[in-house]
Amino acid sequence: MATTDIPDGTVRNILDQDTLKWVFVGGKGGVGKTTCSSILSILLAQVRSSVLIISTDPAHNLSDAFQQRFTKTPTLVNGFSNLYAMEVDPNVENDDIGGSEGMDSLFSELANAIPGIDEAMSFAEMLKLVQTMDYSCIVFDTAPTGHTLRLLQFPSTLEKGLQKVMSLKSKFGGLIGQMTRLFGIDDEFGEDAILGRLEGMKDVIEQVNKQFKDPDLTTFVCVCIPEFLSLYETERLVQELTKFEIDTHNIIINQVLYDEEDVESKLLKARMRMQQKYLDQFYMLYDDFNITKLPLLPQEVTGVEALRALSSHFTSPYQPSTSRSAVEDLERRISTLKLQLEHAEAELDRLQKGKQKV
Repeated sequence: MATTDIPDGTVRNILDQDTLKWVFVGGKGGVGKTTCSSILSILLAQVRSSVLIISTDPAHNLSDAFQQRFTKTPTLVNGFSNLYAMEVDPNVENDDIGGSEGMDSLFSELANAIPGIDEAMSFAEMLKLVQTMDYSCIVFDTAPTGHTLRLLQFPSTLEKGLQKVMSLKSKFGGLIGQMTRLFGIDDEFGEDAILGRLEGMKDVIEQVNKQFKDPDLTTFVCVCIPEFLSLYETERLVQELTKFEIDTHNIIINQVLYDEEDVESKLLKARMRMQQKYLDQFYMLYDDFNITKLPLLPQEVTGVEALRALSSHFTSPYQPSTSRSAVEDLERRISTLKLQLEHAEAELDRLQKGKQKV
């Protein structure tokens, strides 16, 4: 079935599902995740009491999207009374750990010894913070696919971290105790404190992980563009989400070229044909998904007003302009052909004059 026969989907199902607590937005790098997550948060703020959008991408773009500076503390977005934004550093910071220099050094060594545990602990700290706040819905603007999949593996990463610490404690308990005393670290910041901290984080992240696996509370929105690599990344992401038992039933295809009335470029026409091939594959692979198509725009989408303007295409399908009548269409084609003929005649005249001189 051609995509032209299939009605375009929207994100209304997400807006109408008032039980949703967590909305993840992810996909390949450079496909427009931040723009889409920002617009989703704006739309959710219209139907929810309070919304928080969090960027977990190391290269934060939320500040650029809203044209407002955000930090690791939730900040009210200009022009809204119930939409907040924050940008979280995915790497654990010594300032956030607390304790003496010896504690910092010990923690740094632990983070280096267990791959991914620094991000896992930072994410757990952020979730602990978020859980103390009363937001109706939380939108995650995630890092590119690989980072997002690691984020979903954090509970098992912390489990491995705990096992490693327990193993070290059983083998070198006495030595660690001597080292902590040598560094001047009291019991409050000793190995028991590190273990307790990891266990506390593990409890938090496991509790949230249960919510992530509840389709009434959590959904994942995949953002992509109609190209091979993006289609491949989306399929990989959907399979991984299924493996992690995380609900996903919305795909946003960004930067779609439409055959509008002013498209004459051969390059654009070729790109349209290429895109159509992958659009057909998207609809074939994800026939039970809500697929929202967004047009390629001539300008960047930055600032609240630009985001609001584009948000209309999230709730109702984009309609390309095809308002010309058949007569107007023929008149335009004739005018274009006349212009091309004039250019060809001028070029022929120039060549003939050059030939006569020779």
